[in-house]
Amino acid sequence: MIGQLRGIEKMVNSKRDCHEILQQITAVKKAIDGLSKEIVISDICKIIPKQESEKVERMLERAINL
Repeated sequence: MIGQLRGIEKMVNSKRDCHEILQQITAVKKAIDGLSKEIVISDICKIIPKQESEKVERMLERAINL
């Protein structure tokens, strides 16, 4: 993600096409959303019983993707 952000900065500084820049920003946002989801699921799975973690993980995936 850091590399993508630096790339976006370079694109802005070199006055690249707005559409191209927005595409890259969208890609970074999706990467951050995915990372956020993984962090939340991981954290919640630490506090629930091991035998329930897979079930809860599936439920969280569905809820987050609504």
